[in-house]
Amino acid sequence: MILTVHHLETSRSQRILWLLEELGVPYELKTYQRDPKTKLAPPELKRIHPLGKSPVITDGDLVVAESGAIIEYLVETYGAQASAELAQLEPARGTPAHRQCRFWMHYAEGSLMNWLVMTLVFDTIARQPMPFFVRPIARAICRTVQRKLTAPNVQSALEFMDAHLAQHRWFAGEHLSMADFQMSFAVEAALARSGDSSGAQWPHLQAYRERMRARAAYREALRRGGPVIMQP
Repeated sequence: MILTVHHLETSRSQRILWLLEELGVPYELKTYQRDPKTKLAPPELKRIHPLGKSPVITDGDLVVAESGAIIEYLVETYGAQASAELAQLEPARGTPAHRQCRFWMHYAEGSLMNWLVMTLVFDTIARQPMPFFVRPIARAICRTVQRKLTAPNVQSALEFMDAHLAQHRWFAGEHLSMADFQMSFAVEAALARSGDSSGAQWPHLQAYRERMRARAAYREALRRGGPVIMQP
């Protein structure tokens, strides 16, 4: 049976499409649309996995959820057929590249995405219809949270990534690795939510994004999966 990606529009599953395109693994794409009002995933995804989240893949009878777990599974299962350029998708254990790869695989979801999701949530709340007497209070609370909590943490993350990429071509070093697929959505989201989507303040991060977007496999993943970032 062919591998199937259960892809939610404007979601983290774009990472998986990019990796599969790089690996040259045939796959079926099943796309799910967000609820137009809530922006949440449709209930149909729960038929694939109890959490009802994306990304999730099915490979024969096997169901794999969570971005990091899927990326590791695909590299372990199909990495041997990759081109020589992708030989370092999983760097040799014990090397500096492997330690960097492991760090960024965890950092993407363990630290960075928390602040980006909070930014999106508070942006969205401030735009929602509400009684006129509640609106100024709700918007003031949102602005305060963003100014004192989410914005400083996103700023620190952008500075941290930019400084790292000033010294490394890819997140684990000189070669494309699993970390780049895991970080790809986070990089796009961080720059989109930074208030400077051009990336001019973070030239090394911007250059990284351009290298990523220039890859034919990345462009094909966008063609098949659609835009990466959900707008507030």
